[in-house]
Amino acid sequence: MPVKAKKTKVQTEGKKKVEAKAANKPNSVQAKAREARPVESPRVVNRISPPRVSSNGDGPRTKGPRVPQFAYMRAPGGEHDFQVGDTVEVYCDHEKNKERVRGWIRGIVVQVDNKMVAVQFRSNVFLTDGWMVPDRILWYPLNSEHIRPIAKKSGKREKVIPDY
Repeated sequence: MPVKAKKTKVQTEGKKKVEAKAANKPNSVQAKAREARPVESPRVVNRISPPRVSSNGDGPRTKGPRVPQFAYMRAPGGEHDFQVGDTVEVYCDHEKNKERVRGWIRGIVVQVDNKMVAVQFRSNVFLTDGWMVPDRILWYPLNSEHIRPIAKKSGKREKVIPDY
């Protein structure tokens, strides 16, 4: 059996003094921090709002007429309606009198897509980086400023016979 030792008067008085100091003066950093700042409510980062209930009971609201998302300088539709077989003029690098020049040259529309037009030429044409196009076909966007239609000329002009 262990023997219990009785505490002396000095030991009990010393313990009481230490406890009294601890009660009057906080030693820990956390205790100091608790005393320094007031109690705050928790910060809400993403507040979830309750679902909206329409008061008139008609169901979901319909929006007004749809406003276009982009402002165009001109209508997005093509200026010209190209058809296969039309004669057009195209601004590109081509051969004229065995010299390479950049200018307007006649060609025939061979294919029309919803965005592009294919034009075939009778003389050699070149890409902007210098390569000759072997099949002489260049593709252009429908709204390109480098392609323009040619007014159709009448096949036969009737000679006007004056009335004398």
